[in-house]
Amino acid sequence: MKKNIGAQRRERKRKILRFAGHAGIVLLTLVVFVVAGLYSVMLVLAKGPSPTARDLFVRSVMETSAVKFLARMYFSEEEINDIVSVVGEDNGEDKTDTSLIEIPGQSDKDDAQETLPFGGTVTPDTNDETGTPDTQPDDPPETEGGSSAPVDSGVEIVDVKGSTYYGKMIVVKDPSRVVIGTLPNYGAGYKGKSLRTFIKDYGALGGINAGGFVDDMGSGTGAVPDGIVISGGKIVWGSASTKYKCVVGFDKNHILHVGNMTGSQALERGIVEGLSFSRGPVLIQNGVPETTKRTLGGGLNPRTAIGQRQDGAILLLVVNGRQANAMGATNDDICNLLASYGAVNAANLDGGSSSLMVYNGEPLNQSAYIFGERKLPNVFLVMPE
Repeated sequence: MKKNIGAQRRERKRKILRFAGHAGIVLLTLVVFVVAGLYSVMLVLAKGPSPTARDLFVRSVMETSAVKFLARMYFSEEEINDIVSVVGEDNGEDKTDTSLIEIPGQSDKDDAQETLPFGGTVTPDTNDETGTPDTQPDDPPETEGGSSAPVDSGVEIVDVKGSTYYGKMIVVKDPSRVVIGTLPNYGAGYKGKSLRTFIKDYGALGGINAGGFVDDMGSGTGAVPDGIVISGGKIVWGSASTKYKCVVGFDKNHILHVGNMTGSQALERGIVEGLSFSRGPVLIQNGVPETTKRTLGGGLNPRTAIGQRQDGAILLLVVNGRQANAMGATNDDICNLLASYGAVNAANLDGGSSSLMVYNGEPLNQSAYIFGERKLPNVFLVMPE
């Protein structure tokens, strides 16, 4: 009897091993087929008959932090540079013409309210240790997620859509309600904050991600900006003599400035709160879309951007990408979209897995970051009325 039991156990073990071996072979074969399929698809995109598909493939992956190697599998650095380079000269050095922005009641409001260094009009009590507001806003009105109805009398949330993307735009009629949230400390030894944490710390209603940061292979902590940061009229990261691409900031009158400039030029132009995104580009300047002068390029990716209309209203835009039903938008797409909504000045911000819009505690876009929320160096926030 014992021999029979032992034989049965050995037979069960052999069956289990055979099953595991067959399953392993099937799994390995499946992985090989998937990898081979992906490689074949990328090979067709990279070396196929369509230069347009090739360029979109290269530009899209080269805008990521972690998968640039996909383009380098098929092309030399010289070839990649030729593909990602844009046609025409970047004209982002021109000064922002503040006379083109006419904010209703600006002079009366400035006389009646104290202007904060970060562009707001209400002075919150701050925590001595963190330097962030202690006060919280009144409970925002209840709204359904994704609704295009106004959240309050001064904010409108709009659905936007293109052939390869969809997303949301927050229109804030009073530009003094849009402020820049910054970290108390920057550098390699610190960490950034999630967008939700910025919103909570500042007592804001919502916001979007903003400037870029050092993010080698997607491992950035969010506390090392890739450009300048200005807070309270002072440079808190970067230098006065360095020239930065795609600087975006507000002056004391809540007028949005965009352009390529040095730190000292930014301060000379009256920017009291600002940041930059080194990849850029400036999208619209003084009422002229850059797409009317040159091709802005870029691949199909999630995008974040900011603009200002002639009446002073701020446009905060985030579009989805890297999804089956939304591959993303190019820089040209975003430029033309903001122009269609009346932006006089506008600039591209950090995109990809950083692109996120949150309002009333709910995300209004589908983030491409699979590990929750990215830690960020700065954000644009919408304050309560």
